[in-house]
Amino acid sequence: MSIIGALVAYKGKPAKIVASTTHKYEVSFSDGSSQKVREKDFRYIHPEFSNVSDQCNQADMIILNDLEEESLSLQEITEWIYDDFTSQNAWCVYLMSEDGLYFYWSKDSLVLRPLEQVKLIETQRNEKALAVESLESCIANLNNNVFDNDDIIWIHEIEQVALNQSKHSKAMNALSIENTPENAHKLLVELKYWSEFTNPYPQRHKIYLDEEIKVKSTEFTRKDLTHLTCLAIDNSDSSDADDAISIDGDKFWVHIADVASYVEIDSELDIFAQKRASNLYLPDQIFHMLPPELSRSCSLGGSGSSNAISIGLRLDGSEINDIEIHLSEIKVTNMSYEYADKVINENEVLSKLNDIAIFHKAFRNDNGAIKLNLPNVDVKVKAQKVFIRPQEDSNSRDLVAEMMVIAGRTIAQFSIENGISMPYLTQDTGNFSKDIIENIQNLTIAKAFEASRGFKRSKITVKPSEHSGLGLSAYARVTSPMRRYLDLLVQQQLVRFLNKLPTLDDKAIKERIKSINSSMPKVSKASRQSIEHFKCLYLKQNNDWQGEGVIVEVNGEKALINIPSLAMMTQIKFKSKINIEDKVKLKVSSINLFELSVNFKPL
Repeated sequence: MSIIGALVAYKGKPAKIVASTTHKYEVSFSDGSSQKVREKDFRYIHPEFSNVSDQCNQADMIILNDLEEESLSLQEITEWIYDDFTSQNAWCVYLMSEDGLYFYWSKDSLVLRPLEQVKLIETQRNEKALAVESLESCIANLNNNVFDNDDIIWIHEIEQVALNQSKHSKAMNALSIENTPENAHKLLVELKYWSEFTNPYPQRHKIYLDEEIKVKSTEFTRKDLTHLTCLAIDNSDSSDADDAISIDGDKFWVHIADVASYVEIDSELDIFAQKRASNLYLPDQIFHMLPPELSRSCSLGGSGSSNAISIGLRLDGSEINDIEIHLSEIKVTNMSYEYADKVINENEVLSKLNDIAIFHKAFRNDNGAIKLNLPNVDVKVKAQKVFIRPQEDSNSRDLVAEMMVIAGRTIAQFSIENGISMPYLTQDTGNFSKDIIENIQNLTIAKAFEASRGFKRSKITVKPSEHSGLGLSAYARVTSPMRRYLDLLVQQQLVRFLNKLPTLDDKAIKERIKSINSSMPKVSKASRQSIEHFKCLYLKQNNDWQGEGVIVEVNGEKALINIPSLAMMTQIKFKSKINIEDKVKLKVSSINLFELSVNFKPL
């Protein structure tokens, strides 16, 4: 049949067929224009063209429920709904088909939707319309830096972007704000939905929250060492003492909280700890590697006796001999570093252990050990206020640190002698200038910074080899099983060996090292960025801050400056001549809490 003069739909607009050629039809539009198109590009509506309108009379669509057929032609549905098959009525049915609520096109037929499907689509459309209205209302509020309870759904979307758990927020798009965690963080603070004290970095890096899991220890035979005077020296606010020290004649002991008796290899708790890799100590909170209840159970001291892994040894010159390792029961006296510093020369146990520590440190120094005393600080948050305190030199801290090094050296030696697979901490010899090597014990801040560039990265491996930074031929970290997974792994291997149970082989240890190596970067980033966040906040709270910096590197007119009181680095451009080691008085010129940046300028 000829369709010249027919009403068709072309790109959603009514058109009239005015002529045809072999392959194309010419269609004209209401504005007088015309166009040649292919037959597949338009839809036939009615044999007679008339000027039709998109304004359609209300139709009773319930009548469609009486139809038994699944699909009909456009003419049949038009006659069913409107009675008359006119151009206008047919056009209205076409518009309904494009809307798709009641029926939709399948080739040249219209497929009717079941009533239940129609109701579902209507519900979804109503919800979408309400969401659009809700978003528009939220945007109006956000433009005025306010929000109400109805806006929370959109605020939560912004929050997900701030926590790096989503890349998209409809509200931020509507406000023409780039969807970055930093921008979302800034918006939430401006709205006062988040406080400046809100720390997003643990969640940004997917740090696991603390969980409580029921714990039960495995009972082993223990050596009674309760006659020893065991001292657990730690920060005054610490609640998790995981090491203690004691001396008995010419033999001294390092006692480590027995965590492995609770956390068996490949148990639920072991997998729990592997995922977390390490405790995360932040200025405002602590994320624990193990359930807090377990930490409390294992912590040394408090009341009564404590279960421990006790490492006994004798130093003959620089040689470690007569090694004993026991699952033990000990009695512990807890002591703060501050108190230990006061009594270190008066307390018989501390005095003797300090002499040993000083001797062993000298041995390591002679063996090439390098410790960089770059400025460091403790950052704490209390009652909505940030405190930064420099870490002071402490004899008791040095004593405890050296005892832990001796314990790691002893365990490495014991494991090598007994063929126990372990995660050893190694470090190749660094590249240092002659000046640094000759003055290694008395480096200035600038020289210590230079030396830090020469260190080789430490590695964890199943093959024992030197740790040049410590000046040791072999070393395994073992003294923090509550805080570091690989320390716990060392302890698990020891406990199994002592109880004549199978230990993990090199392959299994490597798998665990690989797992921890993949987890630690996010722990480190969350820690570093959290500390930077609260340092920025400290400087905002102390906006009149002034301090001294030390130039540690010069590159043309630019100087890299270390600020000891903040343990921060900054770069400043100078017009005058500058030299390494010069001291500069500084003040803050700008702070961006969300980009974690602080700019300083000379006074």
